[in-house]
Amino acid sequence: MPAFDLPNQPTDVRLVVADMDGTLLDDAGRVPDEFWPLLDLMRARGIAFVPASGRQFYTLQSLFERSPDGISYIAENGNLVVHDDHRRVTAPFDRELAAEVIGTTRAADRDLGLVVCGVSGGYVERGDLPFLDESDKYYLRLTLVDDLLGIDDELLKLAVFDFDDADAAARRHFAPFTERCQVVVSGPNWIDLMAPGVNKGVGVRALQEDLGIDPAQTVVFGDYLNDLEMLDAGDVSYAMANAHPRVAERARYRAPSNADGGVVSVLRALLDDGAS
Repeated sequence: MPAFDLPNQPTDVRLVVADMDGTLLDDAGRVPDEFWPLLDLMRARGIAFVPASGRQFYTLQSLFERSPDGISYIAENGNLVVHDDHRRVTAPFDRELAAEVIGTTRAADRDLGLVVCGVSGGYVERGDLPFLDESDKYYLRLTLVDDLLGIDDELLKLAVFDFDDADAAARRHFAPFTERCQVVVSGPNWIDLMAPGVNKGVGVRALQEDLGIDPAQTVVFGDYLNDLEMLDAGDVSYAMANAHPRVAERARYRAPSNADGGVVSVLRALLDDGAS
């Protein structure tokens, strides 16, 4: 079993927040079977578990349909927080700016796809299978439309898929938008554009306030650049062994990779669970 770090002092864990892809989910995109008993244990101890992801709320909800009771969600990189069936939008995406991003994506000299993310679901105008196969992984509720400019929904973010290198696409095509919105590389092939001030950390702090929990009682796991602010919201912050170097620098502790069940291993130790 790969080694991991633990705090020197006992931790009164009240809130556990975990990114999904590259963090809790295995390489096949599934919640590990070993996690479910730990979720039951956390519930029995009054510890809240919260998935936090760039994924759509409906997609996150489907991942936990096996045991859905009492789970809050931080979706769309913190722009949609769902707690006790109440949905809070942190900051809608400006429609005029969205139209510019759509135009830039259409005109790019790269193979790009775009998901416009709204409260009611995601929207695409590319209908080819290679793009839809990638989008379907993260957006359970996805609608193919003739024109993304005609969407009637409150906009949360725009997610650009690059079949080659999202970091290069962000620098080449979307850097001009950084003065008006956030441009975040959220994975090797994905770029998320969000309103200023939106991030997973905002969502975590909103839940901490609702639940009366402070950072010292919060454990956070992450692996990619859209997890950076979230790591700051918990005193017990973990970067996965497969994490981006900047995430490893930001987190206080290290966990084994998602492929090695790092979240499960650390939680067992933190909760002093005897399972192996």
